[in-house]
Order: sequence, then structure tokens, then C-alpha cells
Amino acid sequence: MSVVAAGSVIAAACQKALTEAIGTSTASPSPTPSVKVSLTGADQDAWTWFKQVKVGISGGECESVIIHVNGQQFEARLEGETFTADVRLSAGENQVSAACLQPGGGEILSDPVIYTGRLRQVPTAVIQVALDGERIILDGSQSQPAEGDDSQLVDHIWSARAGNPGTLQLENGELTDEVNSQSISIIPPSMAGEYYLNLRVIDQAGREDTSRIYFIVEDGQPRIPDYDKENPAWIETAVVYGVIPFLFGSPAFQAISERLDELADLGINAIWLGPINAHPADDYGYAVEDYFGLDPAYGTEEDFRDLVQAAHARGIRVLMDFVPNHTSNTHPYFLDAQQRGPESSYWDFYDRDEQGNYTYYFEWTHLPNLNYDNPEVRQMMIEAFSYWVREFDVDGFRVDVVWGVRARYPEFWLEWRRALKRIKPDLFLLAEATARELYYFENGFDVAYDWTYQPGGWAWKVVWDAYKYRLLSYNLTDALTNRPEGFHPDALIFRFLNNNDTGERFITRHGEGVTRVATALLLTLPGVPCIYTGDQYGLEFEPYQQLEPLTFEEQYLGLRDYHKRLISLRKALPSLHSRLFSLISPDPVPQTVFSYVRYGDPSDPPVIVLLNFSEEPAKFEFDLPEEFSALSPNSSLYDLLAEEDVPATGGARMRVSVPGQTARVLAEEPME
Repeated sequence: MSVVAAGSVIAAACQKALTEAIGTSTASPSPTPSVKVSLTGADQDAWTWFKQVKVGISGGECESVIIHVNGQQFEARLEGETFTADVRLSAGENQVSAACLQPGGGEILSDPVIYTGRLRQVPTAVIQVALDGERIILDGSQSQPAEGDDSQLVDHIWSARAGNPGTLQLENGELTDEVNSQSISIIPPSMAGEYYLNLRVIDQAGREDTSRIYFIVEDGQPRIPDYDKENPAWIETAVVYGVIPFLFGSPAFQAISERLDELADLGINAIWLGPINAHPADDYGYAVEDYFGLDPAYGTEEDFRDLVQAAHARGIRVLMDFVPNHTSNTHPYFLDAQQRGPESSYWDFYDRDEQGNYTYYFEWTHLPNLNYDNPEVRQMMIEAFSYWVREFDVDGFRVDVVWGVRARYPEFWLEWRRALKRIKPDLFLLAEATARELYYFENGFDVAYDWTYQPGGWAWKVVWDAYKYRLLSYNLTDALTNRPEGFHPDALIFRFLNNNDTGERFITRHGEGVTRVATALLLTLPGVPCIYTGDQYGLEFEPYQQLEPLTFEEQYLGLRDYHKRLISLRKALPSLHSRLFSLISPDPVPQTVFSYVRYGDPSDPPVIVLLNFSEEPAKFEFDLPEEFSALSPNSSLYDLLAEEDVPATGGARMRVSVPGQTARVLAEEPME
């Protein structure tokens, strides 16, 4: 018997005893209150195929409680004072109501509530890859049908992605057209590089899904990469340009598109768009109101799609700035939770302390943290990232406050990576977190920030703040090597002079001369360099203070060409985009010149980088790196940046003159 029914029996017995005791047995009994049936919560989004529904019953008894969902029935169980059932949902609108079945027949219905299923109800393409002797086997038999129905898969269609290093050869011909088969066998190609293949699965209802995978050919041999940790090859040569959308003009997507030719000419091959999801009008963009919508002030979905396609046509990849740690306090889910309290369907979407208060970091009271213990939140966020890849073909993400999600649910990021890389394995995944911690490279990310262990602590800040050039070499060595701990062997570091959080621009703080030398440092070190909005022109502003679009005109003569030359050298010389460098120890110490040698494979010509941050010229004396052992005494090196010969006297011990506030990029001979 239910609690409600038991309560009715007890109440009736008490009424009878009271009537007999006072001798009023002829009085009319009190009318039985009508039963009220209500569903907990209101219309809501569902990021799951199975949802727990709670029903409140008051004013009477029920023989049983049934939940109706789109013609299906689910019997509820009594848990405490409410009835609960786990129901299956479909994509789109699900009309949910509860029925109290009364003794003797009849039922009382609740008002209906709409649960909108937000997940895609499509099959899932799954690729397994293996090396089998002289063949690469790709198997799609583990692909899964859509959730919630019996539609079986009817087609497995393989194709090669455009742009592979060479043609892929099957057992019975070239993979130039689509092939319908659960699995295919590929003869390993001889040409080195990454080879990408697509698998599209289609079910009986005509719904489809596509997955992509790649294998690598090195030294004539195929290799299956570690997809959880390895980054695609293009990231090794990436030069990212950070874009603050609203400072490019209005509407922003069109304004950015109009500057793509200029950016392509500069030499960058990726743009990082500052946050473009819908957000309050007075916010920079990190207070997200809709993960699936764009800020209407920036343009339409078609404008954004055109921007991505135009960038791709110029060899430029597009990265989105995404904010999974928190929403805005104006997000509909948060507003509902604030209004309804624990009765809200979204109450548990937000992280809370023991008193039930939402949590946040720093002074960000307007940015409530999401609750990653809730599987619906995790699924919602994976769907949000995936949406922009599937629907707009974006190429990666700079992921905001990664460290916050890690602190609350560290298992999430590897799950997230696998879901995204299944769709597009050459995505660029950048953590806004320190590259000094092993976690990020072992849990989902290709690249991480050049920070200290303190969130937001720029590793190079101490170098410039000291501003004592005879200490600069020591401070910079610490920043670049993270001594004594060092870096993860797979650490790829995101380096910058400016970004959205560095306040006054570098050139404002330190002047043109130091900025030129620091730019040479940025573009000749291992890692992924970022040129930020207007850096190439020497524009001076503060990102969170500047409201009007910028005028992209050179403020310092030749600064743009200086950036262009350094980027060109970085792209052309394998040694400058390898991960290898060795610091050169000058004698005597301290020196005003910071120096290192960049090298790669034995066949790659090495490069010496000399950086004089002082206004005074310097005679730099050092032992010639072993990579230059063939250099004859009293010969000259060639400055690839200035495009001139530089006398280098002394044989194995070199003495090179470096003018004040100048960078030299030295090789044995000019580039061909």
C-alpha cells in the first residue's frame, strides 16, 4: 500500500473513533479530498535517452502511478514522498504526463510537461584500425544503431579524404570512389605523411553518421598513432593568429572574412576566434547563454559558415574559443534553477557547496560552475563541441578554464577528446591551462599554455618585469626550461606576447625595440606561437577595455614585414618548427644576449638564434655548437632575418657582433 493510501486509512479510523467517542454518529462524514497529480519540474531539455521523472500525489490514494511518454507507459515506484520512474526519451519533443490509477478503476492525470530530447538520434560510426602483415585493416563492424529504435545499419561507406599525400590502394583497386563494405584492406602507400579515411554509416530509416581516422607512413612503413596523445602533423607548423571578433568591425564575421587575404599573406595558418557564442551584450564573451547559438551581433550562421569556408580556401584553419567550465548567470538553465530551487530540472546542472550555493572561481559570481558529476552536463558539453565540428567544420578549440573542470571531474577530458577526434581527428585542442603539468597532455589536449603553475600566471612575465638585461638570460632560461622539473616529453607549448588576458599590449609596456627582439624569440622557439589582434601593426589597446573596432594600420614602420619574415623562416626551416633546441652558454656571464641553437633531423640545417634585448651593441662570444662543426675558422655566418653575411671569427670559439635590440637568426648559408 502506498504512503498516501496508508494515510487515508489511518485518517478514516481516527475519524470513526472520534465520532463514536462524542456520540455524533449521525453526522455526515467529511468529503474525501480530490487527488492531485503533479510532475516535478517544468518543460525542460534532456541530454540523455533515459530520464528520471518524479511525481507528487496529494489529497488521496493511488493504486499505482503510471508515466506516459509518447504512447509508452512506465510504472513508477514510491521513493519517500514521491513516485519515481526512469523513462526512455526520443529526440525532439516528448510529451510526459503521469496518471494516478484509482482503486475500482479510473485515473487522474497530471498536466503534461514537454521534455525536449537534445541528443542526435542517429547511428554511430565506429572505426577500428589494425596492421595485419602487409595490410592496413579498417573495420566498421562495431558501429552502433541509433538509440531507442530497431533500425539496423544497411550501409558502411568508405572514402578517402581529399588532400592525402597519395592515392590509397585497396586489394582490388584504388580508393578513388566510395566503397560499401563493413571493412576494407589497404596496401600501405610509400609516400610519407598522414592518410585520412571516412566511414559513413546509414540505417534503415535513412539516418547517417560519419567518423574519420588516419594512419601514418614514416620511413616507408605504416604506423597507427596513439590517438589519445598524438597531435596531427599540421600543429607542429601552426602559427596562430588570435582574433577579437568585434574589434575587426561589424558584423564581425564578415569583417574578419575581409581580412583573410591579409592574414594569409602574413603567413599564419590558423585563426583563434575569441568567444562567439551568444552572450550578454555587455560581456566580452565568456559568459555563455547558448552553446549552440552565435552572438547575433557578429552575424548569422551562414556568415560564420562562409568565414570558415573562406579561411579553408586560403589554407587557414579556424579555432573557436569555447567555455565549458561555466555558463552566464543569465543562461536559461541557471535562471530556472534560481527561480525553482531544488525543484528545478537544472538545479543539479550547477556545482554546489554543502549549503546548496552555486560555486564559482575568483570573483566570477556571474559565472556559475557547471556540475560535471551530472552525466547530462557532460553529454551536453560534448554535443556542444561536436555541433560546431559537424555543422560548420571548425578545426579546433581553445578551451577556457580547463583547469576548473579538471579540479571537479578530472576524467572528463579524455572522454571528450575521444568523442571529438572520432569526428575529426586532426582537430587542434588547446588547453587554457599550464603546459608544466603532465595531466593535460595525457588527458585530452594537444597544446597547453606557457603558464607557471599558477592559473593565468604567464611564465615570461618575470622576465620582462625584471627588465634588467643582465638578469634576463637567467630568468628566461628558467621560463623556457621549467627547471628543475622540466616539461612532459610530449609538451607542445602555446607561446605569446599578448592575448586577451595580458592587459596593456607588450609594445606599450616595453617599446618597439624590445618588442621586435621578443617577437623573434616567440617565432623561433619550439611550440605553437600566437600573434594576437594587431600585433603585426603595433596596435595599442586593452582587450577588455577597447569597445570600438580597431584601425589596422602600421604604427611602427616595417613591423608587419618583420613578422612576415620571421613567420616565413619558421615555416620554411624544419629546424625552426622542430621541438628541439639547446641553450648556448655565453662567456663571460652575465650577458645581454640570449641565445640558443635550433635543430631537427640530421639532414635539417641548424640555426643559431642570438637575441640582444639591450639598447647597447654586444660582442657575443660562445663555443660553436657541434651542429656547426664543419664551419671553417674566420668564415662568416648568414643572418637569415637581416639577409646579410655576418663575420664570425675565432674558429670553434665564435665571436659575433649583435647590434642593440636586434635579433640574429644565423645559418651556415642562405636559404635556397
